[in-house]
Amino acid sequence: MIIQNHIEDLSTASGMMRTTVYRPMANGCYPAVIFYSEIFQLTAPIVRTASILAGHGFTVLVPEVFHELNPVGTVLGYDDVGKNKGNADKWAKPLESHDTDTEALIAFAKAQRYCNGSVGAMGVCIGGHLAYRAALNPDIKAAVCLYATDIHSGDLPSKPGNDSLARTKDIQGELMMVWGKQDPHIPIAGRQLVHQNLLDSSVDFSWQEFNASHAFMRDEGDRYDPELALRVYAQSVAFLNRLLKS
Repeated sequence: MIIQNHIEDLSTASGMMRTTVYRPMANGCYPAVIFYSEIFQLTAPIVRTASILAGHGFTVLVPEVFHELNPVGTVLGYDDVGKNKGNADKWAKPLESHDTDTEALIAFAKAQRYCNGSVGAMGVCIGGHLAYRAALNPDIKAAVCLYATDIHSGDLPSKPGNDSLARTKDIQGELMMVWGKQDPHIPIAGRQLVHQNLLDSSVDFSWQEFNASHAFMRDEGDRYDPELALRVYAQSVAFLNRLLKS
């Protein structure tokens, strides 16, 4: 499908959040997918992923995940300076603020004439965590969580007992969990902890681990695995189609 994009500035509990919307050019009502980026925000690989999803018939909302902590339009580089700033932002923003961001995005999606009312989530790296976190909201029917960092550790800032691992039992939608076995950010013990917690919480989920490193779907850098990326894109689209378009 031919796609279009435009910018929306959404009001949230923690300030204005710039969000880029990617959607089909053809008239119609499409499911919404909130796509949470890495710590670097709206980089070129994130734009390309959002465009792929939109081209398969979704309205894709890409928020600036650390909008409170940066000037509007900030995109960090894939270098040490960008990594250090992004990680500092990650530790400065409480999960509760991400929750209210998600509420604003859902409300926006449901109010648009080009959305059909179904909302899912997808994310990479910290964005994978945020997609998992978004699934705490009962309006999120499906969440694709790609090499989601910091779920297993439970140490991102939040109120006591409100970390994402502890809240797993509140997830009502279905999850698609994807990991790289050679990912240094989520070691095997961490993945096992998340897996067992999902089982204990009776969450509907699928689980895949590939011989790949962190960020293997990012089409910049030496960790990119094109064959695996295409496979996971196809699986993600099929998953979102099943849960958001049925």
